[in-house]
Order: sequence, then structure tokens, then C-alpha cells
Amino acid sequence: MRSKITGTGSYLPERIISNDDLAKTVHTSDEWIIERTGIKERRVAGDDETTSDMCFQAAGKALEASGTFPEEIDLVIVATMSGDMPMPATASFLQQRIGAVNAGAFDVNAACSGFLYGLSVADNFIKGGTFRKILLVGAEMNSKFLDWEDRSTCVLFGDGAGAVIMEPAGDDSGVLSTHLSSDGSMWDFICVPGGGSKYPSSHETVKDGMHFIKMRGNETFKVAVRTLEKLVMDTLAANNMKPSDLAMLIPHQANLRIISATAKRLNLPMSRVAVNLDKFGNTSSASIPIALDEVVREGRIKEGDYILLEAFGGGLTWASALIKW
Repeated sequence: MRSKITGTGSYLPERIISNDDLAKTVHTSDEWIIERTGIKERRVAGDDETTSDMCFQAAGKALEASGTFPEEIDLVIVATMSGDMPMPATASFLQQRIGAVNAGAFDVNAACSGFLYGLSVADNFIKGGTFRKILLVGAEMNSKFLDWEDRSTCVLFGDGAGAVIMEPAGDDSGVLSTHLSSDGSMWDFICVPGGGSKYPSSHETVKDGMHFIKMRGNETFKVAVRTLEKLVMDTLAANNMKPSDLAMLIPHQANLRIISATAKRLNLPMSRVAVNLDKFGNTSSASIPIALDEVVREGRIKEGDYILLEAFGGGLTWASALIKW
């Protein structure tokens, strides 16, 4: 039995912050940001919005697209590193709000790779027969964890949520394979050091900015380009396929140079690569499901197409999934 995505949905906050807006408060410019990242603007949640609010909006669209009633959902998974609270899980808030009265709920945190880690978990639950209908959401409210005076991070990230409904395929379509990897020796390349048991919240951690996203950009870029090329090739090889077989590559939306370098090494035209970071920035674990929802609703993938999802993020973690649509 294979698992299959039967509905997609996404949500982006209304507020838009452009590069020119950022240039008014930090030493940067529209040209500098676009040249180094490809980002032109990003969405930022309102002061009264929560991560579970965004999950709710995206989940509702995915439920509608799949024709699924909330009572039919028997598991809710939320991939996030910016949940409503350290405890309980944001998935629990979402489960209650959508009325999934028959569902269990938990969060997954693998930073920007979180959605694909969650997809792998959901895929295996369905293949094993444990659950039949799973709601999987990737959602991030990065803006609440940014130092808006640090141009090395505040120009990169945005807020948003994307959701999918997964259930048994019943034919030869669906998830063909998932691949998860990590190297914890590079944990400090992307991290939020404060607020956990290692550095509990205190006046000192707040004063030192330890609750903000920290990133070693140059080192991360080099590892990402090298790792993602190998990840994609290994995923294709595991399924006896080659890059030219792909109808669409849907990468994590972190940096246009990383995406372009990966596509070039695969000899894959950019017309077959989903890109939206120019509009939304890096929405971490939400970026792949948001991009997937876009290409589905735009009709850019059709039944029988092979699509490959790949991500790289804090941990360091990286993951992929090959799907026959």
C-alpha cells in the first residue's frame, strides 16, 4: 500500500514587508538582498496571530480540496520550530480547532526539513495500516524569533503555513520513497540557542539575544549545495530514475542561489523547479507545502507526473520524498 496526497492548502499572512522596508531599519538594500538570496518580499503575521491560526487556515483548504470531513482525520501532525507554546504541541490546538475529534496529534521539529520528516512519518503510518487519513501541516512564525536589527537573518525569513491530506492511494500513485538524514555536529550553523534545558530562559539569555534565530550563512550555503545534489541523485537512484524523469522539483525555499545551483547540477530547467521565495522568503518547514499547493492549484503538475521534494535545515537535517502524482 502507498500513501497519497489527496488535498493541499496554504495560508500566507496579509502583511508584506519589502526589501525597501527593511532598508529603512537595517543596513541593507533591495539590490543586496536580491543578489544574495533572490528574496524581494516576505509575509509577516499580525501581532494577534499564532502559528496554530495559520495551521487552521491552511488545513481548512486542504480538507476542502480532498473532500475530507474533520471527523475522518485520525492523526494530526504539525511540523514546526515556532509553535504556539513549548507545551502542548501546536498540533493539539489544531486538532481541537478543526474538530478532528477522532485524531491523535503531535508536533515534529526538524527545522526546515520538518515537513518532509512529517511526511515520512505519515507515509509509514499509512503503509503500515495504523492510520488512514492524516492531516500534515508545515507552519512557521519565524518573525517572532528574529532580531530585526540583524541583517544576516531578518532579510531571510517569513511566516506561513501549508497543509496536505494523506491517505491510502489504491493504485500505483503516491509516495514512492522518503529519505531522512542529519549531522548534529553542525547544529550551530542554524539554531535558536535560548529557551531550552541547555540555556533556560533568563534575563541573561534575553539580554544576549539567545532566543533569536542564529545562522552561519556562508558555511550553511556550502554544505547545502553539496548535500542537496547528492540527496536528489540518491533519491532518484533508489527508484531507478534520472533527473529528466522529473516533471517538477519542489525544493525548500531558502536561497535562490542554492536552488539554481542544484537545478544546474541536475541539468534540470528552471521551468520544472518550483520557486516562490521571491514573494514569501524562507518559511522554513512551511515552504515546501506552500509551494506544492501553488503548483497544484496552478495546474503545473498532472496525474502520473513524478515530483521530488527536498529540504535542508537546522540540525543539520536534510530530507527528500519522491512522489508519483
